[in-house]
Amino acid sequence: MSAGLRSGGVAHAPARGIRIAILGAIGLLFAVPIVAMVEFTLRKGLGGGHDFSRWITLFQSGFTGQYRPLLVAAGNSVALAIGTVLIVLLLLVPTMILIQLRFPRLRRPMEVICILPVSIPAIVLVVGLAPVYSMVARLFGSGVWTLTFAYGVTVLPYAYRAIQSNLDAVDARTLSEAARSLGAGWGTVLLRVLLPGLRRGILAGAFISVAVVLGEFTIASLLNRVNLQTALVVVSKSDPYTAVIVSLLALAFAFLLLLTIGRLGAARTRSPRPRSLSKGLS
Repeated sequence: MSAGLRSGGVAHAPARGIRIAILGAIGLLFAVPIVAMVEFTLRKGLGGGHDFSRWITLFQSGFTGQYRPLLVAAGNSVALAIGTVLIVLLLLVPTMILIQLRFPRLRRPMEVICILPVSIPAIVLVVGLAPVYSMVARLFGSGVWTLTFAYGVTVLPYAYRAIQSNLDAVDARTLSEAARSLGAGWGTVLLRVLLPGLRRGILAGAFISVAVVLGEFTIASLLNRVNLQTALVVVSKSDPYTAVIVSLLALAFAFLLLLTIGRLGAARTRSPRPRSLSKGLS
């Protein structure tokens, strides 16, 4: 066994310099537009120079007055993100586990159904959803929360791949059979045996779902619902600086959410350091 593998390395991993170059290039790709956005919000105008006057004015106002629609729209987007994640967790995860354990022949049709929305343009999807939403509006009203149904379909491909890749790495059938042989019910098998092993995939699917919902514009605009992106377009027509500032705040929120989810996954999956063989035998 090579020294790299004995020390916990990965076979055929790129050298340290190559990894730094790749990460640096990716970081630069993301940093250039963000820095340009920050510089745009700090411009004084035709007189030149930079200051934080627009940032100070926005935070001193507390998102009241002309900025209040942005706060309402941000709240709508957060509520839609939470509702979409709940749909993924309560409907998609149990269905995937059931197919994995009891109906393996249905995995291919399930995969096709879940991946299909990524090949359909959003505007075409809205054309198909418009008659459905006219019925939903008559039965449940036309509140912005109804977008969770459309967003649940939109995020299916991303959430499915994230969860399925984790599910393939877990021997769900053996774990469930072992738990059942010890007298555990199906609820215990799902909550205490399988879900802990699928935590990373579920967290990844939840983060992708939140990112898609926070950045979605087409469906909300064509269905006449107000979310963060549609509000930013309206505000940008009269105050483009404020629209860019709020966009930066939304990016910062998504970044912090990514770090939080990564921390949660790492904390749950971190195992204690194994004792040495000599201590174990003593």
